[in-house]
Amino acid sequence: MNAQPEQILENNLVKQLVELGYQKVIIKDEADLLLNFKKQLEIHNKTTLSDNDFKQIINYINKGNVFERAKILRDRVPFTDDQGDNKTVELINQIHWCQNEFQVTQQVTMEGRYKNRYDVTILINGLPLVQIELKRRGLELKEAFNQTNRYERHSYGAGQGLFQFIQIFIISNGVNTKYYANGPLKARSFKQTFFWSNVNNQIVTQLSTFADAFLEPCHISKMITKYVVLNESQKILMVLRPYQYYATEAIIERVKTTRKFGYIWHTTGSGKTLTSFKTAQILTAFPKVHKVVFVVDRKDLDYQTIKEFNSFCEDSIDGTNNTNALVKQFAGSNKLIVTTIQKLNTAVSKNRFLEKMEPLRDERIVFIFDECHRSQFGKTHETIKNFFRHGQMFGFTGTPIFEKNAGANEYGKRTTGMLFGDCLHKYVITDAIRDNNVLKFSIEYIRTFKKKDHILDIEVEAIDEAEVMAAPQRLNNVADYIIENHNRKTHGREFTSILCVSGVPTLIDYYRIFKQKKEEGQHNLRIATIFSYQANEDDKDAVGFVEDEEFLTAAEPRIEYDTKHSRDALEDFIGDYNKEYQTNFTTRDSESFYRYYKDISRKVKNRQVDVLLVVNMFLTGFDSKTLSTLYVDKNLKYHGLIQAFSRTNRILNELKSQGNIVCFRNLKEATDEAIALFSDKDAKDEIIMKPYDDYVAQFNEAFLTLLNITPTVDSVNDLPDEDKELEFIKAFRELMRLKNVLNTFTEFTFEDIAMGEQSFEDYKSKYLDLYDKARNQNQKEKVSILNDIDFELELIHRDEINVVYILKLLGSLKNANPEEREKQKKSILDTVAGDTQLRSKRELIEKFIQENLPHIEETDDIPDAFYAFWNQERQQAIEQMARDENLDSDMIQEIIGEYLFTEKKPLRDDIIAAMHERPKLKERGTTAERITKRIMRFVETFINGVVEE
Repeated sequence: MNAQPEQILENNLVKQLVELGYQKVIIKDEADLLLNFKKQLEIHNKTTLSDNDFKQIINYINKGNVFERAKILRDRVPFTDDQGDNKTVELINQIHWCQNEFQVTQQVTMEGRYKNRYDVTILINGLPLVQIELKRRGLELKEAFNQTNRYERHSYGAGQGLFQFIQIFIISNGVNTKYYANGPLKARSFKQTFFWSNVNNQIVTQLSTFADAFLEPCHISKMITKYVVLNESQKILMVLRPYQYYATEAIIERVKTTRKFGYIWHTTGSGKTLTSFKTAQILTAFPKVHKVVFVVDRKDLDYQTIKEFNSFCEDSIDGTNNTNALVKQFAGSNKLIVTTIQKLNTAVSKNRFLEKMEPLRDERIVFIFDECHRSQFGKTHETIKNFFRHGQMFGFTGTPIFEKNAGANEYGKRTTGMLFGDCLHKYVITDAIRDNNVLKFSIEYIRTFKKKDHILDIEVEAIDEAEVMAAPQRLNNVADYIIENHNRKTHGREFTSILCVSGVPTLIDYYRIFKQKKEEGQHNLRIATIFSYQANEDDKDAVGFVEDEEFLTAAEPRIEYDTKHSRDALEDFIGDYNKEYQTNFTTRDSESFYRYYKDISRKVKNRQVDVLLVVNMFLTGFDSKTLSTLYVDKNLKYHGLIQAFSRTNRILNELKSQGNIVCFRNLKEATDEAIALFSDKDAKDEIIMKPYDDYVAQFNEAFLTLLNITPTVDSVNDLPDEDKELEFIKAFRELMRLKNVLNTFTEFTFEDIAMGEQSFEDYKSKYLDLYDKARNQNQKEKVSILNDIDFELELIHRDEINVVYILKLLGSLKNANPEEREKQKKSILDTVAGDTQLRSKRELIEKFIQENLPHIEETDDIPDAFYAFWNQERQQAIEQMARDENLDSDMIQEIIGEYLFTEKKPLRDDIIAAMHERPKLKERGTTAERITKRIMRFVETFINGVVEE
């Protein structure tokens, strides 16, 4: 048969798991689950539990969210037995992870808000720790992902909440299989689901092959106990990806069996810091290892990293320059230390610390260097290595130093291999792009001046004429390009950007150009900057020439010093930042400047800065998923180029389809060389996005596919069944994805593609109609195949279209002649229908146009009239809801206010309390759910997106 039914897939998997060593058990519902849990706890703990004992255990573990239960899972559970003795039980053996009880069951039914039946559940010591959801071959894997999210909403927390102990989800359609960590719905993303692979990064997709490798009892138990990370700062679970697992295992094996060094080559953006920290954490449990020291560059210790490190090991880092604290940590009992390479070097090289450090010389200390390509090639490395005679060093890097890209110092040319020895595991950029762990790059080269004589354009060769590159007119042209195209590159500022330039003087010029243009009203971009300065840099006023006073005219008064030390300029720029964000930073003391660094890092990540101007800072080691674009006006090569480009290619959502690189210099040859060095010479097409024309061709081909399914917009209405609707949804979704990519190209226009803009908007409106249909399905009565399809609405909503924008259009409509009026009215209603947030308001806006707009004399009065109309309609809607559902109008308004304040769904008890007559017990759930949905629709229609200016 072409499509393998889910039941056959499920039965085959269960049979395979039994062959792997699982005991098959029949569990129909929660009652069976609890009986089995009690029995397995007794077997695992080699004890007998009375009903009272078990009741205490259940009461103890039935609390908190997924994260809090993950902590309970890893701790012992106390109870008082019938004799009054205090005892504990273990839920899972973390030291000897194979020594647990492994079972498999299928089709467990749980009833929460709705009744759900789960496909395959793996139980460890009776607790459901792994949940597997299957879809038949041919269906999208994302549907299984969405299904687990639906179960989380509807039933995982039901009863005693044992399904809240799930650590890992597995989703499969037989052909493709992925895994991911459990967590709150807001933290889940299909982008954070992973294929398993072998040690050579060859992915395992078939369900049966995946089960043999990943679901083997000892392995899945090891993944849960060793390689699920409890992230305290975000309160979420994280599970290591396969390459992170293999790298950690390789270092652990080397520490167990040898004293040799080694390094891990994992491409930038693949999560090296998590891997290296997890490695350090595991090694602290080794009795023969005296201490594990995780060494980072000072710049990497932004606010998030400090918080993260301390979440794993309390007080392991203080974020100061105090080497005394580090020396105390070395002498103390804490096995895990996180420090900067600068403090570590000071501790082993300054006489005042050597006496306290001397006893550690012959201890077995394991050092793990994060981003070891940056600071390991001079005297510092030698000093640390020579001091710790029995130390063992491991490095992590995304861009190793090879002979070709090695710089020379007093020790000669030194490579990563020369300092750290063997490469223990490799995961290069092509691997990461193939696995969807990082994005491709879209590189555009922008001409910034016209060709003149010997000055060559970027399309021909690189330019070395510094004077030309720093010319005010050229910098002005670059600034104009960024101002004009920034919204396009960042999808209406959904994302942020960095502009990296060749030096501090050029950066200062750029900043002043942007500032002047902002003061002139040419843009409203939020510009910020940070750079390092030298205490004794060359003074540009010290030129050995004193002007003759006779040559100074009255019109040209003497300026005492017409240039500034770069620190003075930075102080001015920080002053602008302080005004913009109500902060109080300065360069006058190092601690304040460090706080400025942390604050600017946080604001870039939170999209509060649009363009960050830098020279070198933030081009390595800075991770921000919301950063999508790098404007480049400096020469980059080899590891510097890959590191800088890689700031943009972190995975976030469907809207972020690539990392945008906009080059104002010719880096074509340098890019090719860097790709060849860090992957292979034929990998260019895998790493760099295709040219614009290729995406135009792809769009046109996808348009033909759409026309084969629905030749006209109206034919969407005639689709005979949900299977055909699903075909249309997938076809139009592909068009949206391609248009999303095309939008980022400077030259994009609808004239270049076969589909007109109005046609695209019309089909989009039909697409959203189907989304509304799927969303409004009563899932209890009928499970629609559209329920779990991902409509990827983030590709549609545009922040610039809101009620304020519509009011401006209404002003134009008011002043239009009768012929134009009908056309403009249709355009407004089409715009409303085509926006995910506004379409719920279409009927009301149309009513305002029909009934109110003709009676308004002045265009300036439209906003006030509209909001008066809106408030009246809103009040009527509340009163109508109260009448229809027999509710107390005041209490419902309170519930709505509380929802707007907390953004938490109204509680069922609050809804019931607002009813004049309480429904029967059996009807309360469905009644409260119906009213809750009505409240949510009310908020969506009358409140979301409606802001009075």
